[in-house]
Amino acid sequence: MRTLAILTALIGAVSAAPSLIPRVSSPFSIAKPGGIDDIIITANNTLNGTYHSPTTTVSKKAAIQARTAQPGHLPIQIVNNFSGGQVNAYISGLDTDNRVVFVRGDGSLVYPSSGGSSVPVPISSAINIPLPAKGNSITVTLPIVLSSARIYFSEGNLQFFMVKIPNGDGLVQPSPTNLQDPSAGINWGFVELTYTTGLALYANISYVDFVGMILSMSLSVTDGSGTQITRGLGASAVSQVCQGLVQQGSQDGYPWSSMCVANSAGTPIRALSPGDYSAINSAAFQNYWSAYVDQVWSHYTSTPLTINTQTSAGNVNCQVSGSTLNCQGDNRGYAKPTAGDIWGCNSGPFAIQAGDNSIHSAVVPRLCAAFVRSTLLIAGGNVQPGVSQSQYYTVNPTNHYSRLVHQFEVDGRGYAFPYDDVNPDGSENASGTLASGAPNVLTVYVGAPPS
Repeated sequence: MRTLAILTALIGAVSAAPSLIPRVSSPFSIAKPGGIDDIIITANNTLNGTYHSPTTTVSKKAAIQARTAQPGHLPIQIVNNFSGGQVNAYISGLDTDNRVVFVRGDGSLVYPSSGGSSVPVPISSAINIPLPAKGNSITVTLPIVLSSARIYFSEGNLQFFMVKIPNGDGLVQPSPTNLQDPSAGINWGFVELTYTTGLALYANISYVDFVGMILSMSLSVTDGSGTQITRGLGASAVSQVCQGLVQQGSQDGYPWSSMCVANSAGTPIRALSPGDYSAINSAAFQNYWSAYVDQVWSHYTSTPLTINTQTSAGNVNCQVSGSTLNCQGDNRGYAKPTAGDIWGCNSGPFAIQAGDNSIHSAVVPRLCAAFVRSTLLIAGGNVQPGVSQSQYYTVNPTNHYSRLVHQFEVDGRGYAFPYDDVNPDGSENASGTLASGAPNVLTVYVGAPPS
């Protein structure tokens, strides 16, 4: 914490005597919340549903219960472990008719409408669920099943909007990468969930995009299989990750610290992954991986790379020929990846296309994971996945965001990049997912994991 403490002291000194001490610029990206005109609508911050009504409608709990054809009855307990200000929860998703819906604390449903507007319209209905004081909990029961759902948590009020889209109405959600988003200065985060018509539950905590409001989950079940739990990150993880990014930037000169977004007071409220940060500054890490990629290609021109597909195909040998890495039995080869390809694992050579065979679909996640963790040129790196987790992120360049996220996870649960489940056979899985066909109660802990 020393780096942040010094920074805080300097900022305080500048505020006290601006004429005597040179102004110190923040190492973080500063959120400057704007209005509707500052909203940037992308596929990443919209939830698209069918158009259902020219006006917002509300279904009371009794009316929902009378619709016997609509399944669903899932208790969600929310435990407030947050040490800051008032926390609000927001439960959103798509119902079985593909309509955007919010679940209120009393179990009633709000179906917001854009009114046909192609410009985002604020949702004016009360959709927030105020949490009780720290140390207390509240239980909200989902009266219906939901898909593509999220439970948002924020210190203060998040702003949601509706907009008319070609095939219906879309929910415009807060964006972590738009520094002028109306909710940019708020500390927030979410868990993802799907509650199926078969009453199965899938809930997930992920840090693939960013680290924000600290969230943990547990799931009790009715089939005797035992309680599942994902503790995720500790209460101070945002400041710890940002401190680590500041230190990394001072070592290698890259703007790692700018991946941290601070509010107007200079307090970091979230840390973006490198892929998400590229939406703010696409050039920052453009050449970060170039020399490493060249070294990998040179090395595996004369040395075979073995990919353990961890499928019935077993091990496949790969080798560079010309500018392409080719693998036995694979329907196509791999060009050199760019930084963006490595951060996201879903573009360039890592984009899986229709028609790709099973070997290609198995090689992509294992090859990209090896790049993200920088294990291709270390001892034993000629077999992927092969080296132990203690050897991930041990050489430069590497994904220091992922390194830090895993460093501060309490139980190692929660993906830090899309293929974080790639590990040698028998190794621990980093997934933050809880799943059951017989869910009893989903509990979400806000602000700090359970002890």
